[in-house]
Amino acid sequence: MDIAYIPSPSTGVIHLGPIPLRGYAFCIIIGVFVAVWLGNKRWVARGGKPGTVADIAVWAVPFGLVGGRLYHVITDYQLYFGEGRNWVDAFKIWEGGLGIWGAIAFGAVGAWIGCRLRGIPLPAWADALAPGIALAQAFGRWGNWFNQELYGRATDLPWAVEISAGPNRDAGTYHPTFLYESLWCIGVALLVIWADRRFKLGHGRAFALYVAAYCVGRSWIEYMRVDEAHHILGLRLNVWTSIVVFVLAVLYFVLSAKLRPGREEVVEPAASGGEGGKDAKEGTAAVEAKADAKAVGKAAVKAVDAGPKDSAPALAQGAVKADLRKHAADAEAPEADKS
Repeated sequence: MDIAYIPSPSTGVIHLGPIPLRGYAFCIIIGVFVAVWLGNKRWVARGGKPGTVADIAVWAVPFGLVGGRLYHVITDYQLYFGEGRNWVDAFKIWEGGLGIWGAIAFGAVGAWIGCRLRGIPLPAWADALAPGIALAQAFGRWGNWFNQELYGRATDLPWAVEISAGPNRDAGTYHPTFLYESLWCIGVALLVIWADRRFKLGHGRAFALYVAAYCVGRSWIEYMRVDEAHHILGLRLNVWTSIVVFVLAVLYFVLSAKLRPGREEVVEPAASGGEGGKDAKEGTAAVEAKADAKAVGKAAVKAVDAGPKDSAPALAQGAVKADLRKHAADAEAPEADKS
């Protein structure tokens, strides 16, 4: 009797004439767009400017792709530099192979450069982008489905994924670990959004929560996988990485909450140019002019009061005092609403 299962695509690429459309790359691109879209909405909601998230992503995404590929090639070097292997394959990113740890680490470097150029704090930007990164991973994992890779142990469960025979794989039905991780990442994104609204997380704590929650899921999902990997003390390398990164994320969350409680009040300063910067400068100049007028008026009143009171032009002196007091009062009065 046939069992239900998730079929795999017969090919991971569709050709439109000479242009190949690869499922793996398509999933990653969709994930990046979703992350930037959601990150922009969260950034604006926290007082930032529209477009800032995308501007910094221009730095973070390329760095992340390079870092993800480097991590994969280094930790699975035998796939590219072993006997009978072709090292040129290390550059064929469309065939799969991006390590999330390298992507996050190098992506953070790129984001730091972008944040420095814009004069904004990296932790605040990371908090805004955290759930979007989780959703990007959820979409990206479906690229493994197109490539028929990173599946788990054999199973006859109704949601098993069918794998066809190919290099280094046997035909059969297996645990769809790509699906498990995709669903877990969606749950992580929802958790971060809820916790951020409920507890007003700031100073990088929303990002730390994303990292810790993802590591929990990655540990048990990684344990189910059967693809070739390095082992340390009986555990796969990525399981150990998840444990270490989880501990670091939790430590950062706890220490940050003690040292810098609350959330940033300002995430993006006014630009030096443009309408925002112009309005800010004009507002500052108006406040300073008003303060100067107030100080001058009070000083003039005091000077008149200190003058002789029995001199001939006493009436004129009184008129001057009254006029000066009026100007001082006008300087203290709040501006009328001109809207």
